[in-house]
Amino acid sequence: MTSHKAPHLHSDPNSDPDTAFDVDAMLADLRTLVEIESPSRDRDALAASARTVAAVLEKRLGGQATLIESAAGPHVHWSGGGDPNVLILGHHDTVFPLGTLARRPFRAENGRATGPGVFDMLGGLVQAVHAVASLADRSGVEFLVSADEEVGSHSSRSLIEERARACGAVLVVEGAGEGGALKTGRKGCGTFHVTVTGRASHAGLEPAAGVNALVEAAHQVLDIAALGRPGIGTTVTPTVASAGTLDNVVPAEATITVDVRVETADEKDRVESAFAALSPHLDQAEITVRGGIGRPPMPESASAELFALAQRLLPGVEGVAVGGGSDGNFTAALGVPTLDGLGAVGSGAHADHEYVVIEAMPERARLVAGLVEAIRSVRGGRDQERSDPEARPLDA
Repeated sequence: MTSHKAPHLHSDPNSDPDTAFDVDAMLADLRTLVEIESPSRDRDALAASARTVAAVLEKRLGGQATLIESAAGPHVHWSGGGDPNVLILGHHDTVFPLGTLARRPFRAENGRATGPGVFDMLGGLVQAVHAVASLADRSGVEFLVSADEEVGSHSSRSLIEERARACGAVLVVEGAGEGGALKTGRKGCGTFHVTVTGRASHAGLEPAAGVNALVEAAHQVLDIAALGRPGIGTTVTPTVASAGTLDNVVPAEATITVDVRVETADEKDRVESAFAALSPHLDQAEITVRGGIGRPPMPESASAELFALAQRLLPGVEGVAVGGGSDGNFTAALGVPTLDGLGAVGSGAHADHEYVVIEAMPERARLVAGLVEAIRSVRGGRDQERSDPEARPLDA
């Protein structure tokens, strides 16, 4: 079994190494959030969840949280006032349908907290709230907790990008990598939907009168799969296909769903162009493509400055590049310094064995608090020294 014991946290000169975090209070807040089930696309459930997130923010941090209505459900925003300089980014929607809680209720036992959404990503959200609560000065800190991260962030992306630009640094409290690693890079990811249109006919009486969409789809699957370049991190994976209605009818339509992951913007452009250029092999067949790579790649260069700060606070902490996307992909693509994986230590995202390591919660909260202080210190010093409008690196 992989150990999740974290390295010892070293203090930043501006942070308090003796800050004590109340684990019982953290677990109480985590229970509160888990027990308000919040499946993506369920607006009523997400409205209840957003109100609960806002209540936790207000209870621990003071001030007033704002619910921002959207087609997906309410997003939650909280600000500590003053000039914005740190955005803490998370989401309150989960992948689990209503009723999961009855089968898998919240528990905190044997060193683990379990329940739907504890690792992805309610545990990280709770840790971040308690991190900011430990700061004597909360000015410049913002929370943005979206309602649709698990389904593509279509309604929240513009808001996320707006607040990221305003703040200038982003801490994403998604679950940590294996062993507590921070996520310093993410692949860009997206889904393509390919529809093949043919023409139905009787498979026995006049098969030649039809245009077999299933045969055309077979050609397309091979063409699509060949777009992958795993040697440079590009995966193009047909994942779902369907065609036909009856065994004696030439299929008039077929559909193919494709998962795509890329590490660079150039590969994103290449793959999207290739999908746009797909052409039929059979006469009179037609190809329609929807979708795309909705989350741009998060290159490791986008996290380098913040990761260096984290290493000062937590010597020995590792960074890892992962294939999955998050809202940090959007902020990194803007050129805003972004560090991900600052949430709970645990495992099992999107699965029944999901859990959070309880003993790691205070240390992860302390890391987030230290990063907030370090970012504000660096940005404050930079602002005092700046004599021209050109921005300097965060870690200057």
